[in-house]
Amino acid sequence: MMISAFGNYSGSYSGNYLRGNYSETPDGKKAPGEECETCKRRKYQDGSDEMVSFKTPQHISPENAASSVRAHEQEHVSNAYSEAAMKNGRVLRASVSIRTAICPECGRSYISGGTTNTQIKYYNEENPYQKDLKATDHAKYAGMHTDYVA
Repeated sequence: MMISAFGNYSGSYSGNYLRGNYSETPDGKKAPGEECETCKRRKYQDGSDEMVSFKTPQHISPENAASSVRAHEQEHVSNAYSEAAMKNGRVLRASVSIRTAICPECGRSYISGGTTNTQIKYYNEENPYQKDLKATDHAKYAGMHTDYVA
C-alpha cells in the first residue's frame, strides 16, 4: 500500500538538469517561490491492488502534496478497518509513513510518497483449537464478576 511520486525523467541526474525560462540564482538553482520543470512534471501514483485514489498518475502541486498523500494513505487504513470488520478480524496495528526527497533540479524538499502498514488478526471460529480456547476461557472467567452479597 504505497503511493510514489515520479517525474518526467528516467535514471539518475548527473548534472544535466532540465532548464526552462525562469530566473536562476548564481549557483544554478531556481529562485525561491518558482516551480522548476521537474516539479511541474512530478506525478503521483498508487502501486497497491486496492481500490483507492491515484490509480492513474496525477500531478499534485507541492503545496498540496503532503495533505493529499496523507489523505490517500488514510484510505488504506480505512480499508483495513473495513476489511477486518467484514471478515471477523481486528486491526492490531496501522502505521503511515510519509517520505520526502530533494528535487535534483531546484533543490526544494518535496513529498516523494507514503507507505501504510497494517496488521490484522482474523478469528477463525471453526478452528478446533479456537473452540477449545473459548471453552477454557469460559471456565476460567465464569462468575468472576458476580456479586454474592445480594
